Amino acid sequence: MKQQAVNAPMLNEPLSFRSRLKPIGIQIAVLIAPFIIFGIFLLFYDVNPIALYGSMLSSTFGDLYGFGEVLIKATPIILTGLAAALPARAGMINVGGEGQLAIGALFATWFAVFYLSSLPAALGIPLMLAAGALGGAVWAGITAFLKVKGNLNETISSLLLNYVAVFTVGFFVHGLLKDPDSFNWPFSPEISSALRLPIVNGTRLHVGIVIAVALVLIVWLVLKKTRMGFRIRVLGSNHLAAERAGFKVSWMQFGVLVAAGALAGIAGMIEIAGIEGRLRPSTGATYGYLGFLAAWMAWNHPLRLTITAFVLGMISVAGNSLEISSGLPSSSVHILMGLVLFFLLGSGRRLKK
Repeated sequence: MKQQAVNAPMLNEPLSFRSRLKPIGIQIAVLIAPFIIFGIFLLFYDVNPIALYGSMLSSTFGDLYGFGEVLIKATPIILTGLAAALPARAGMINVGGEGQLAIGALFATWFAVFYLSSLPAALGIPLMLAAGALGGAVWAGITAFLKVKGNLNETISSLLLNYVAVFTVGFFVHGLLKDPDSFNWPFSPEISSALRLPIVNGTRLHVGIVIAVALVLIVWLVLKKTRMGFRIRVLGSNHLAAERAGFKVSWMQFGVLVAAGALAGIAGMIEIAGIEGRLRPSTGATYGYLGFLAAWMAWNHPLRLTITAFVLGMISVAGNSLEISSGLPSSSVHILMGLVLFFLLGSGRRLKK
């Protein structure tokens, strides 16, 4: 018995340095390998990949405006990424960031146009942000209710609700929210200038990036330092253990999904107050799915998410350079994103070995 006790592995034995480096190395490979494969693809079209990548870098980091455009793209990706990462830490898959962002934008615009237009920025912007969060939370609440009361898979319901959200926004911008001076174009009236987010001079970069980073830190602190965060992590790692420990699993799942929806809804508000100025049927399109991809690339870690969102933002902005520098359509950048997803899926298997 003594010999067995001596040879038994310690439950709290620290990971070796090599074990700690492995996931980091795999993440770096996931980011680099797609660019190598995409470079080979470019060679078949007689495009110099090194020169093209240089052009892409100069267009995104060559001046303050280009760098600001990257951060503009990264902002909603960070927030919709958080909307995917937070439920994932609780063992759920939320693919509804796209719809939650759209409904958040709808709520924010509705309140901005009908109730907040006469308020000063110091009061109107926080209320508009709260309206966006409310919209996203309400939309995610549908998924949460179906999950808790109907035991319906949240992946399926959140994905299908994305399409309902798009049609809902379309219904409003063609009807109740349609700008009477739009000459039959489907968009809402422009929000008050007092409700627009402050920007950096010479760019379109707004303070939404500060809001996004602040929320990243809040989510990280909640998950890492609070009792609720500990319970969320336990629920995500072992559902049965959470139930036996007396956790109110259903309420936790409901709360996490609603909080995730609020984060995506804030992204919708930021798109309206920071960039668009009015609601359109295409507001925030694809950001929900890019956020989901960014969360997967970061292994649902809030701090790493800022890096992966930045990379995807850079790729999105650099798509214009493809058309200008090489003659390839800007949509070719989707091939690069597809390669990122391909290597990401393969890397999960490598980590389990």
